[in-house]
Amino acid sequence: MEKISRRDFLKVSIAGLGALAFSNVPLGRRSLPDFPQGTKLGRTFYTVNVKSKPDPDSTTVKQLYEDSVVQYDREVIGYAPQTYSTNRRWVETPDGYVPWIHIQPVQAIINTPLDVLPQLTNGTGMWAEITVPYVDATLESPAKTPKIEGQTTARFYYSQIYWVDQIKVDEGGTVLYRFYEKHGGYGDLFWADARAFRPITAEDISPINPNVTDKKIIVDLTHQVLSCYEGSSEIMYARVSTGARDLQGNYVENWATPVGDYHVINRKYLSIHMAGGTSASGYEEFSVCWTNIFASNGVALHSTYWHNNFGEPMSHGCVNLLPEDAKFIYRWSKPTAPYEEGKIEQSGYDGTNVQVKQES
Repeated sequence: MEKISRRDFLKVSIAGLGALAFSNVPLGRRSLPDFPQGTKLGRTFYTVNVKSKPDPDSTTVKQLYEDSVVQYDREVIGYAPQTYSTNRRWVETPDGYVPWIHIQPVQAIINTPLDVLPQLTNGTGMWAEITVPYVDATLESPAKTPKIEGQTTARFYYSQIYWVDQIKVDEGGTVLYRFYEKHGGYGDLFWADARAFRPITAEDISPINPNVTDKKIIVDLTHQVLSCYEGSSEIMYARVSTGARDLQGNYVENWATPVGDYHVINRKYLSIHMAGGTSASGYEEFSVCWTNIFASNGVALHSTYWHNNFGEPMSHGCVNLLPEDAKFIYRWSKPTAPYEEGKIEQSGYDGTNVQVKQES
């Protein structure tokens, strides 16, 4: 796809694609907010109505603004919140019900900052994953802005992964990490509260079953699911979102995931900046993690943090997965990417086979 410029991207307005959100929630904190505690948390993607019942036609009891973090007690089955969605899952919060597809499942894990960065072959540094609902960051150089003219702060989200290359302590005693996108980004350097980041080690991303040679992945476009096989044994199953429908529920031809039996994974990125399309129909996503490219035009299996509507076509051609599912595929499939570089690029057909099928 044609890559759009930063200036063109400012003109783009597509609902549901706010990957790097400059939202109503104040930006630029020097330390983390007091997030709710618990294992069942959700971050809202945009303004959401809390309903009295798991039914979009029930009474609205409250509004949650973008990047609100809610604790919920359980998941329930109700009515689909959109006419072209089959997802009937809702979460029950203390105030009412919120559609599952309108929140990102998150945690609020506070990490102990490192005193020094790991020593690697080419210097010091590490990959680190955000383990809180969001973290605000400040640009090292105000002259360089990632998305909006004059904007010197940005917000990054749970499950995103960045390369950390420096540590410092600010005037208030908060330990900060300096981080950036190692692949595909603009080179912008950010500082943020180190407690938001979990260091990722080489062991964390070590290959799964590397001696198994007969591996394949089958993507079922009709049912929006994916399966990983070792020989004839299915070892992993996941709901996915492939390309794509517009906001009216119609399929978009140039966003189709390419059907075929002979795709292979030949490029991998632990984390990469993605952008494509045009100013009229484009997208830009910071730190798309666990990316496994298997077809031309950069079509990939990758982690997704900007929607939770798995089981429905949502992408510009890629196969969207939950972070934990994309991570499994990254570790399990071939080729294997080295830790420090966090990428591998090869030609030919030596990678894991990906078959994309659709019922006629």
